[in-house]
Amino acid sequence: MSEPGSPPSATEAPDAAVQVGGPAPRFRRGAALRGAVAGGARTVGRKLAAWARHPYRDPVDPARLVRRWPDLTACCLAVLFFWASLTPSLLPRPWYFQGLVGGITGAIGYALGASASGAVRLATKRRPSSVWRTRLWQGFYVLAIPVTFAGVVWSAEAQERLRELQSLPPSAPWNGPLIVLIAVVVAGTLVVLGRAVRLLTRRVIRWLRRLLPRPVAYALGVAVCGLLLSFAVFDVVWERGVIGLADQASRKINSTLDRGVRQPVSPLVSGSPESLVRWDELGAEGRKFISAVPDAAEISAFTGRPALDPIRVYIGEEPAREDFPGMAELAVRELDRTGGFDRQVVALLGTTGSGWIDRGIPKPLEYMYGGDTAMAALQYSYLPSWMSFLVDRGRAERASQALFDAVSARIAALPPDRRPKLVVAGESLGAYATDHAFDSVDALLTRTDGALFIGPPNASPLWRHIVADREPGSPVWRPVYEQGRNIRFAQFPETDLAVPPGPWESPRVVYLQNASDPVVWWNPGLLFEEPAILKPPFGPDITDEVDWFPLVTFWQTTVDLAVSFGAPPPHGHRYGQNATLGWGAVLPPEGWTEVDSLRLKAHFESAK
Repeated sequence: MSEPGSPPSATEAPDAAVQVGGPAPRFRRGAALRGAVAGGARTVGRKLAAWARHPYRDPVDPARLVRRWPDLTACCLAVLFFWASLTPSLLPRPWYFQGLVGGITGAIGYALGASASGAVRLATKRRPSSVWRTRLWQGFYVLAIPVTFAGVVWSAEAQERLRELQSLPPSAPWNGPLIVLIAVVVAGTLVVLGRAVRLLTRRVIRWLRRLLPRPVAYALGVAVCGLLLSFAVFDVVWERGVIGLADQASRKINSTLDRGVRQPVSPLVSGSPESLVRWDELGAEGRKFISAVPDAAEISAFTGRPALDPIRVYIGEEPAREDFPGMAELAVRELDRTGGFDRQVVALLGTTGSGWIDRGIPKPLEYMYGGDTAMAALQYSYLPSWMSFLVDRGRAERASQALFDAVSARIAALPPDRRPKLVVAGESLGAYATDHAFDSVDALLTRTDGALFIGPPNASPLWRHIVADREPGSPVWRPVYEQGRNIRFAQFPETDLAVPPGPWESPRVVYLQNASDPVVWWNPGLLFEEPAILKPPFGPDITDEVDWFPLVTFWQTTVDLAVSFGAPPPHGHRYGQNATLGWGAVLPPEGWTEVDSLRLKAHFESAK
């Protein structure tokens, strides 16, 4: 061992050398890593620079139909459609839905642009030179990227203004990049699928040309592939996939006994031991409707007067009850059994696709009349409302018509001094079903003592007639029909039902419809026709930045349907306790005032 301070011996020299030169290997590794990163960055930079000088490198090759470079005209139109999709619509859209609608509309724009570009090439037999194509692609990137960024920023600001109008909290600031990313993925996927279908069609035509003349091969090939695509989409994906799975799930839900829902013991409701309808036959929504009936004590606690136990009748959908007139006659027998036709008011309620009835519709009328009421409803489907609207609308119409005809005939058979008041009501698809029980406004006014329609779908024929015949100058979201003599519309019933200021005769009909409710305004005509709801004057909860674009607005409003319950009432497809004010205007009992309606509404709101 050497003395301290003396030079190392020969045997110690290697260890000392390692100690003195120890940091060198780590330094060399760090330098090598930095060099590799710098080299990689230079390589990427050179490739990006080369690509920027020549962004278009893929001439149209018939053999590369799916993997070929995108068409410039199609990309330009896709970006224009995407920009249009960023404009606000009836409701604020979450970032993921905005990305979805942007991708779908972008793919539509790409398809239109590609078709137009192909038609021009076919007609002129000419294409721009490689230099021109390169310059055009460079111009596309220079303009499209910054304008898209600005459009996303503007869209976020417009959506925030719409959220403020509808009392919604602000959205997160990082939504913009995610919107663009989702839109690119969705549009790219749809374009690739479209190209795959086109490639399949081309190969089928090529095979048929071996056997048939060219025109016949083209026509037959397109027809065969069209049929195959239709079968795959509508039969396999839609009927057996979406409809089949939804049917199985909804059937199971309809038969489920929810926790907290107990079979009633009162003989005045369906499903009780004395009822003609078993408890397990009511369906999930029917059991909820029956179990939510208030009792006399609950009503008296609010009114301060003696009350009766209300009557509720519900006929659930069962395989053995496919005959709607038979189901309606069963409802009449249930009303007879419970003494429903001896009550002061009989109300027929339209159900939605699943059989749901908003509990805010029957309760106000039951409280107003001290329980001296009878409610009846009939289930025609157990599917979700949007799906039932597509596949079960005919059943909804027949069920509502059968119930009204049977009950009104039974009431007409009573002596005039013993007849109860007959009113009808429905929300959403229930409003559509009830609407179909009447072929004209006169029939509605002469055959009922009043009606309350909440959020009626745009396809409701009676509603469409009334709105189309509104007085000139009245907006579509708050139409005035025949000077408001019998029918009035409201989003804010406290003030809207006072317009126009003229007399309001009986029977009265109230339509509760929000200007921002996509259920009221959605229809296939949005594809190619500007709707009145998107023309000034705009509704109280719609921003004046909203606009209409062919094809685009249809998908925007379709997405609005999916988020229609996201806003607080009275916005979107949510109406809260406004049915209380609606009933207070349609059929107030003797001595009932608007102050009473407001007090009852506050009571229901505080109880939630």
